Amino acid sequence: MFESIVQKIIDYTFQKPKYPLRFRELMEANRIVVDNLDIKMIPGVKFCRLKLYLVYFIIWNLIIIPLALLFHGFLKSLDCHVSIILAILFTLLFFGTYKIFEERIKEEAARRLIKEAWQKYLPHFPYEKYAEEVAQIYKEAIDKEIPKHKFEQYVIDRLVQKD
Repeated sequence: MFESIVQKIIDYTFQKPKYPLRFRELMEANRIVVDNLDIKMIPGVKFCRLKLYLVYFIIWNLIIIPLALLFHGFLKSLDCHVSIILAILFTLLFFGTYKIFEERIKEEAARRLIKEAWQKYLPHFPYEKYAEEVAQIYKEAIDKEIPKHKFEQYVIDRLVQKD
């Protein structure tokens, strides 16, 4: 259920790229995701920030409003100084969890983009099984300075050899 909600959020906030990833971009994107680097470096991962804020605001309110209604009697009897401190803590929590939410959505969208391109270039090698291995082969190819026109063949040959 949680995955379907994340999928709907991605569909709503993620802007599909006009062109699919090229093979070398796929390899770089896969390396970025496998090595947990900055997702911003992946071409084609674009979000409508306003929609992301809207979704987060709605989710936050679905959690906070019932809690506020549940604890209203207790909260109204608190000293105003405690209420101010609680408001500051909830504000910190709101903005702190937004960044976590944003990174999680962007990471999932990047994985989805990579999986779509993976099906185009490497359909016989399941992404879940070969993602880390391909990232390692990509690093080796970069170190060996394989020319662009031989790059795809080098990666596929290495995968076939290891299989």
